[in-house]
Amino acid sequence: MVDIVSPEKRSAMMAGIRGKDTRPEIAIRKALFRLGWRYRIHDKRLPGKPDLVFPKRKAVIFVEGCFWHGHDCHLFKMPSSRQDFWQTKIEGNRQRDARVRSELQALGWRYLAVWECALKGRTRLPFPVLLDTIIGWLESAEPTGEIEGVKDGAG
Repeated sequence: MVDIVSPEKRSAMMAGIRGKDTRPEIAIRKALFRLGWRYRIHDKRLPGKPDLVFPKRKAVIFVEGCFWHGHDCHLFKMPSSRQDFWQTKIEGNRQRDARVRSELQALGWRYLAVWECALKGRTRLPFPVLLDTIIGWLESAEPTGEIEGVKDGAG
C-alpha cells in the first residue's frame, strides 16, 4: 500500500514521536512523586536506560508503547505499508526488550513493564488502580511484572 502523505510530511511526523518523557511516563512519574516516591529517570548506567529507576529497591519501570513494542492489544496494528520494514523494526524492539530484561536481572535488578494500553484506550485501568498496582509491585519482592489494559477479547 502506498503512503498517503509525502515523504517530507512522514519524516516530520516520525520526528515528533518521543522516545522518553512521553505523556504516560510523565503522568506516572508525577503521581508517584506526589505520593512520596523518589526515583531517577533514564539512568544511562543501566541497560535500556529505564524510564524510572528506584535504586533503594533495585527496581526499574519501563513505560512501553504498545505499537513500538508490538504488544498484543487493541493499540497495536501492523501497518499495511512497508510491512517488511515494520516487522523487522518491531521484532528488533522485542528482541532488544528481552535482552535488556535479561541483563537487568543478571545485575540483580527487578523489572516492571507498564504498557500504554493500561493508560489509554478502551482497556485502560482507572489511574488510581494503576498506581496501586505499581506501588504494590514496588513494595513486593517480585522479580518481574507487567501491567496491561483490561483484556476485552477484541485485542
